[in-house]
Amino acid sequence: MRRIFVTGALILAMVLIAQPAFAGSPHFVTASKSVSGNTLTATFKEAGLGDEAQIDVVLSADASCVNPGTHHPKAANKTTVSAGESIPVQNGRAEGSISATATFQPDCTPPMTVVYSNVSLCDITNGICTDP
Repeated sequence: MRRIFVTGALILAMVLIAQPAFAGSPHFVTASKSVSGNTLTATFKEAGLGDEAQIDVVLSADASCVNPGTHHPKAANKTTVSAGESIPVQNGRAEGSISATATFQPDCTPPMTVVYSNVSLCDITNGICTDP
């Protein structure tokens, strides 16, 4: 009887110790943004994703075409940009970069520059966002 109890206790301990992580604690480890011309790029690392196969990530921002005197543009020279991707998860972590390009009519050509505001990077799968 004692042998059955000890065996059962060992099996229970192994199940509790070796149980895979079904629920994680998703969070952005790093997130940064860069601008090249009219293109906004966000680079990120996310951890605490448990056993998910992939996550859906969305980058969104407001873009304005600003003149050299930093005067704010008229309504026609403002736009919203967004881009999304499915990013694979490995060992509870994901990393990647997403780019979104603003287009204006008329074009935002030098000396005008594109300025991004309200930049948001969101893991839609887990419902978390960050400002890169």
